[in-house]
Amino acid sequence: MNWLYLCISFFLCNRGPKVTWEVIFRVLGKDDVSLKITHCGICYADVVMSKNKYGDSRYPLVPGHEIAGIVKEVGSCVSNFKVGDHVGVGTYVNSCRECERCNDRDEVSCEKGAIFTFNGIDTDGSITKGGYSSHIVVHESYCFRIPDGYPLASAAPLLCAGITVYNPMMRHKMNQPGKSLGVIGLGGLGHMAVKFGKAFGLKVTVLSTSISKKEEALCVLGADNFVITSDQEQMKALHKSLDFIIDTASGDHPFDPYMSLLKTAGVFVLVGFPSEVKFHPASLNIGMKTVSGSVTGGTRVTQEMLDFCAANKIYPKIEVIPIQYVNEALERMIKNDVKYRFVIDIESSLK
Repeated sequence: MNWLYLCISFFLCNRGPKVTWEVIFRVLGKDDVSLKITHCGICYADVVMSKNKYGDSRYPLVPGHEIAGIVKEVGSCVSNFKVGDHVGVGTYVNSCRECERCNDRDEVSCEKGAIFTFNGIDTDGSITKGGYSSHIVVHESYCFRIPDGYPLASAAPLLCAGITVYNPMMRHKMNQPGKSLGVIGLGGLGHMAVKFGKAFGLKVTVLSTSISKKEEALCVLGADNFVITSDQEQMKALHKSLDFIIDTASGDHPFDPYMSLLKTAGVFVLVGFPSEVKFHPASLNIGMKTVSGSVTGGTRVTQEMLDFCAANKIYPKIEVIPIQYVNEALERMIKNDVKYRFVIDIESSLK
């Protein structure tokens, strides 16, 4: 089979309906893996690109970069995967494979630019198409082995939401039992930061603007503390008490109050995308604090995370939906009305 004819779901325009369409994916190359997609997580990037919020969406658009499925065919030179393997694909599907970052398996930071899983321009000039589809063809270097027995529906969100917090946590050595972690925001990324923090033996405090999330944070996710950030007394009680903070909030918010919660030499990591980041220099300089940003992660750390989740029985909290519900799910995501990640059951609902 030289070409794959696929029934896939995409958005005709930024205000148009979701429809199904038959398109042609590229020829299976010697280093490629053909994957039958079983599940795909819904990321806020799907909302942004489907609605053309940055003005660079290329239609017809096929979103989805939290992909899990089963290998159906491999190229003649593929050595790491075989038919029947459970495999994931994350936020990028190509890179230069020559620069220092790629050689260190940190391909997301490729010096020539990683090629995104959807709405990117691949080396052959084609527009990449994501996981709201029945199949995908990807170079084996950008596929991840999903450990035996780990549910495919649970694996999908790890490939963006999970790795986005796991990568900076490992980079900044947040896996030190007994240290203290603050998590700003309790959504798809934030709830994974709580889960990883507890698995690392950290004392985890959820920092939220919504009291409605308290019971979930403490009783379901296992956080040690919950603080309403608008309550000055609660915030004052946390002054200089946290070793690390992970900020997953994308809405605009002040930064100085959170910086004051860090201990000397504390680390503040931003993984959300507010419209601006603004804090007083004294919030950074006094106390020798570090501010860092992060996106997803390279292939090395992503595979490490998948193996860690399987070994420690860490699962994202998900709501599984048919693909016919995607429009409603995207609108609910805009309203933060999901606990904590939608996952599309591709295999059962897109035939």
